[in-house]
Amino acid sequence: MAAYWCTEVIPLAVTALLPVVLFPVLGILESKKVCVQYLKDTNMLFVGGLILAVAVEHWSLHKRIALRVLLIVGVKPALLMLGFMGVTASLSMWISNTATTAMMVPIVQAVLSQMDSTEQDVTEARTGGHNSVTAGGIELEGKNAMAPSTVQGNGHLYDNSGEEAGEAKRRISKGMTLCVCYAASIGGTATLTGTGPNLVLKGQMNQLFPENGDILNFASWFGFAFPNMLLMLTLAWLWLQFSFMGFNFWRTWGCSAQRTEREKAILGLLKEEYRKLGPISFAECSVMVVFTLLILLWFTRDPGFIPGWATYLFNQDKEYVTDATVAIFVALLLFIIPAHKPRGSFSCSQSSCDLEEEEKEAKKQLVFPAPLLDWRVVQQKMPWNIVLLLGGGFALAKGSDASGLSKWLGDQMSPLHTVPPWAIAIILSLVIAVFTECTSNVATATLFLPVFASLSQSIEVNPLYIMIPCTLSASFAFMLPVATPPNAIVFSYGHLRVSDMAKTGIVMNIIGVLCITLAVNSWGRAMFHLDTFPSWANVTVGK
Repeated sequence: MAAYWCTEVIPLAVTALLPVVLFPVLGILESKKVCVQYLKDTNMLFVGGLILAVAVEHWSLHKRIALRVLLIVGVKPALLMLGFMGVTASLSMWISNTATTAMMVPIVQAVLSQMDSTEQDVTEARTGGHNSVTAGGIELEGKNAMAPSTVQGNGHLYDNSGEEAGEAKRRISKGMTLCVCYAASIGGTATLTGTGPNLVLKGQMNQLFPENGDILNFASWFGFAFPNMLLMLTLAWLWLQFSFMGFNFWRTWGCSAQRTEREKAILGLLKEEYRKLGPISFAECSVMVVFTLLILLWFTRDPGFIPGWATYLFNQDKEYVTDATVAIFVALLLFIIPAHKPRGSFSCSQSSCDLEEEEKEAKKQLVFPAPLLDWRVVQQKMPWNIVLLLGGGFALAKGSDASGLSKWLGDQMSPLHTVPPWAIAIILSLVIAVFTECTSNVATATLFLPVFASLSQSIEVNPLYIMIPCTLSASFAFMLPVATPPNAIVFSYGHLRVSDMAKTGIVMNIIGVLCITLAVNSWGRAMFHLDTFPSWANVTVGK
């Protein structure tokens, strides 16, 4: 399965089905024990989260949020990049990284096209020798119209007649497009449902260490991973700005007296795109309310520092309700709540005769209001292959335990107890970050996490101390176009070469590993008690 997942000789989801056939045939595990792994609690959590994401996409709520944030952030190139990254990361926390990138890149392309067309208008007007210049519908007069140069990047001046302006333009285009795919990968790490590897970790923890006391839930993961995401997103923005735009903080933070014509044109474009969306609809408001409800229920189910609502609801036994229960409950609401505002009843001023006629006609044409989400939409947009891929990973872990492979691997790694745990975590994180460039991040996490669980037991280190860094590293595929769908989408627009991605991405990988190391050894150590080898880990794996 590892070889098939790495080479993709058959689809990843088909490879994930191999245990259903091979484990019973080879006498490793009974069929009923294998098949039950494909729809576990973690898989249902993923399904519920994906259904809500489909609703957000279906009603274009994510586009409205994106444009509104960009209008607030501003249109100076460096701040615009920060806006793109912030919006992309925020959306990818809740909807798929691929869908987020596919929505954001056209907006980036429109902005870049507006920048080019505005500069072209200025250049053509200057070469015509006019005393006034129209740029993006805005007229310049006097000495501004005759200026020999225009603002590029974040405020540097380049000669329009030379190649320097064209090179600066290409570098800005590369930076603006790269920031989207990087932010999509970074943002997905902040929530438990944001990306596949996080759910693999959750599922493997529940399967390999069933007595862990639900130490990993939505609230605890968010408390750990969200600050790490913010730190990494900030460093990524600084690195991309340094690589493609240069540093000029005076102009970056809006200290210049007036906006350039290019910035005014971009602002007009964003306002026009937002205007095309029209006023916010009843369906968008409903989806936003349902989304907010989901977040509140997730956070308050079992916050950790105080008893959650699940504890009080089920007589101190919080295991009755999990994050998956909440996700499916909210997903069901999407198929019940109407997409359009219900009309009011008939006016009291109508005669009883008219009311009877209206009621008869309504009974003849009884039509139920359309809900927020239709199952056909879910069928089309739901990435079912990831659900199967998660299930295949859980089946593989179960088979590894039943065959004794997990214990054997742990025993082979026992000499590593002489190496400091922090060094082991860094080395393994770097290995995963390189490995995930060539394979699916879910497949990478699925293959390695059970092995790392055995390693942590053999050297008596808290399993989370090694498993969390490696889980996050599986999402840091920044170097190659084929590494993730967001990378492939951005690369397809033609602004980037493979060398551009590789040179920028290798530094991003290093930034990611350093941020993870800092997070695990600071607030992560306190949150998950990583200094101790817990009693729930001191058992035979899977028992």
